[in-house]
Amino acid sequence: MYQLIKPWLFRLDAERAHHLTLQSLQWAYRSGLLNAIQPTAPTGAPVSLMGLTLPNAVGLAAGLDKNGAYIDALATLGFGFIEVGTVTPKPQPGNAKPRLFRLPEQEAIINRMGFNNDGIDALLNNVEKSQYRGILGINIGKNATTPIEEAAQDYLIGLEKAYPYASYITVNISSPNTKNLRALQSQDELSALLGYLKNKQAQLHAQYGRYVPIAVKIAPDLDDTQIADVAHVARHTEIDGIIATNTTINKSALGPHPLAQEAGGLSGRPVRDPSNHVLTQLSTMLEGKIPLIGVGGIVCGADAAQKLGLGATAVQIYSGLVFHGTNLIHECIRASARAA
Repeated sequence: MYQLIKPWLFRLDAERAHHLTLQSLQWAYRSGLLNAIQPTAPTGAPVSLMGLTLPNAVGLAAGLDKNGAYIDALATLGFGFIEVGTVTPKPQPGNAKPRLFRLPEQEAIINRMGFNNDGIDALLNNVEKSQYRGILGINIGKNATTPIEEAAQDYLIGLEKAYPYASYITVNISSPNTKNLRALQSQDELSALLGYLKNKQAQLHAQYGRYVPIAVKIAPDLDDTQIADVAHVARHTEIDGIIATNTTINKSALGPHPLAQEAGGLSGRPVRDPSNHVLTQLSTMLEGKIPLIGVGGIVCGADAAQKLGLGATAVQIYSGLVFHGTNLIHECIRASARAA
């Protein structure tokens, strides 16, 4: 079905097409049509991740459903887990439009959305109303107006509010579209931030009698020394997982393409190799002590299987869906089951 409407969607502005696709998915779900037209997802191999049991190793990456407004509809597509957000303590509009660009020949997307979202209270209201009882990750960030020196406070707010609702919580410090955010990946800043969050996690564990894992999402643009610093901090703070990786600011893979000059993060096929490099390095350095979720450049089942082979316990997809539709989910589930 998606392949039939894709040419029409690609004639629209990318952000408008994004919202229209989700609204159409929601309508199809609520009308009962989605179950009638959607092929049954293949049975995947269950996976243990951060103490959680996933029905399969293929998840939805954050960014597609920023406000958790489409969880139930997305859950029918076969994902082993779903991550919503990035969400900030206060609502914010994000960066000026246009801010989302498709590059079909490269199977790539450039975005400079800037954590546009309705705020964490709105997201949690949507989570409360959803019927989904599977594995749900909530991805938290800081508001653009919060000084970087006070970033930890925003993440602590997000952690405390999301804790009762999430299966796990992701700390997004790697978006290139919020000023100075990536500075939090430096060894000292990361150690301090994760220390605060792990202390709060312990308090919340005692309060709710339930342990909610914390993962940190990092960039593909780290050099080997910086990757080693992340690995060191991750082991020292006993963080529960690492998501590798976010989008890249390096657009050299696009060559002379006119959109290569657009500001923002590049995702899709061009980020596969740098993302896999970070994943490989972390896998070697962490020696299986901390689970890894592989993200970036998955446009076919073989890409998902490759990340699992490089040391990821599970994978997430997003940009590839824009070009291949829900068939990509099923292809990745089958490939990950074979790789298990």
